[in-house]
Amino acid sequence: MIQINSPRVLAYVCIICSIFLGLVDAIGKYRGLEFLESCSKTDPDLESCLERSVNALAEHFRNGLPQLGYPEVEPIILDELHIALGDGPNGYKAQFMDIHAKGVSSLKVTNLRARLSDDEVQLQLVLSIPKIRANAKYRSTGTLILVQASGAGDYWGNYEGVKAKIFIRAKPYDNQGLRFLRLQQLKMDFSVRDINMGVENVHDGNTILQAALNLFINSNGQELLREMKPDLRRKLVQVMTNFIEKIFSQVPYDAWIKG
Repeated sequence: MIQINSPRVLAYVCIICSIFLGLVDAIGKYRGLEFLESCSKTDPDLESCLERSVNALAEHFRNGLPQLGYPEVEPIILDELHIALGDGPNGYKAQFMDIHAKGVSSLKVTNLRARLSDDEVQLQLVLSIPKIRANAKYRSTGTLILVQASGAGDYWGNYEGVKAKIFIRAKPYDNQGLRFLRLQQLKMDFSVRDINMGVENVHDGNTILQAALNLFINSNGQELLREMKPDLRRKLVQVMTNFIEKIFSQVPYDAWIKG
């Protein structure tokens, strides 16, 4: 019979407990995110450290992070967007539905500014995305360049050179002996260098309408984006808020910032 008070057994028990607690800490505290670089508040290069850590997270997300509930991160799906050009009964209106966007996961943080205190964290990030490809269904009514443009079909768009600025304000809080962040505010703005988009499979095979729409939207891509931007920005803030809140609720503050 093995005696529990045997020094050897006690040593084995201590080793096993240490290993177990270490696994609990790694899985429960960092949830498989050991690649994150924990940055010290007193580090003079704190912002560079945080930028590396956020980029490491973005790079790993490209293949999904099941441990955070993201087996895959693309496509980004938006329910619908609207644009309106012109006033009156003949003004052109379009609705884009079931929007699927790919390429967002290739983002890279090119600049990060941080302001930290004991009761608040502020981050300002500049993101660069080489290319976003989007597909959607569309429905439109009204007149466009003297053509009756009421119809429906498929929309596609390629957006290259996307730049986004994001502002995050969060507050630390304690939960079961760990500190986490709670999102208080998120704002964003974005620009696109080059836009190439069009419609196809227009219902009833109206080739005149399809040609007119493609001519107009490719000649006025930035103007159309400007009209679409308020609605698109609001939708993206919703998606980003849900994403950041989920990350903050699962990854302890100490995984990002210590000291």
